[in-house]
Amino acid sequence: MTNKKNVVVALPGIAKRDVPFAEKCALEMEELGNVATLVEADTSDPEGFLALAKNADGVLTSWGMRFTPEVIHALKQCAIIGVGSVGVDMVDVDAATDAGIVVTNVPDIFIEEVADHTMMLLLGCYRRVKLMDKMVSEGRWYKGRPVFNDIPRIWGQTLGLISFGNVARAVARRAKPFGLNVIAYDPYVSELKMTGEGVEPVSYQELLERSDYISVHPGLNDDSHHMLSTSQFEIVKDSVCIINCGRGPVIDEKAMIHALQTGQIAAAGLDVLEKEPPDPDNPLMGMDNVIITPHSASATSRMRIETRRRAAREVALVMKGKWPMSAVNPDVLPRVTLERWQPYPMERGPNR
Repeated sequence: MTNKKNVVVALPGIAKRDVPFAEKCALEMEELGNVATLVEADTSDPEGFLALAKNADGVLTSWGMRFTPEVIHALKQCAIIGVGSVGVDMVDVDAATDAGIVVTNVPDIFIEEVADHTMMLLLGCYRRVKLMDKMVSEGRWYKGRPVFNDIPRIWGQTLGLISFGNVARAVARRAKPFGLNVIAYDPYVSELKMTGEGVEPVSYQELLERSDYISVHPGLNDDSHHMLSTSQFEIVKDSVCIINCGRGPVIDEKAMIHALQTGQIAAAGLDVLEKEPPDPDNPLMGMDNVIITPHSASATSRMRIETRRRAAREVALVMKGKWPMSAVNPDVLPRVTLERWQPYPMERGPNR
């Protein structure tokens, strides 16, 4: 193919400095090799990045740099910012839309892994795993066993899902065999979608009042920021366990710490925090009723490989003049010249 496009791969300055670029980005090159030439840019130097990216046809990124309105409007020829994650918090999507730039993500690569991790944290909080492990390690084997006298049977308890996207639906399917009743709040999902999954749709107030476990799944935006805070913790049961494998700032961390310290809530299982990594003196770090994992819910041996391939594939589609599979900002479509791609004839069915 002639007239190859130019795509800048935005890498953090710490990303395998001693590894050749062709080796670091072999998967991306495999997907884009016949369509675009890849150029490495160090995101620890915004000016250096823009010097390379201002005339690029596309950008591939995952973390290490924020695409502010100023950065986005400096991308003079960019058609796509391909993000190698579910969340696109690092990109000002509104600014990209204004600039006529498509933003893509990878919303369906590691759904099952995050759902598994969510259930792991839920069950770990429910069975007081951190406290049990600590007591055994300290030689308090027999003293630890009476703790279970205060733990109710999980069968028949209620799991409340805040948001009902892909991960929440996968969590619901896992929770039911444990005997949990599942309810959900999501103003953007129809009741028929929820009831079709055997999940009861409820208001936010009702979810807070009824849930024995609350699992948090919305994307981060102005509406979801700190949607679990002081006023919400005053409503929930004092036996509730909060699970968050979504976005840290959805929960007001200071309010949650206070709720844990005062007994307003019983426990928390957190894969994400407002500040990552947390400060060593963060009170959450020393609580026996809090389990924290290092933003690793999606991690498996296949996750990073497939994420990189999918992100590059989205960029390749746009470089070919096609509409990508997972545009975060579909409102930009009327402003670009991308074509809607159609299934191959064999996928259309005999009567189409």
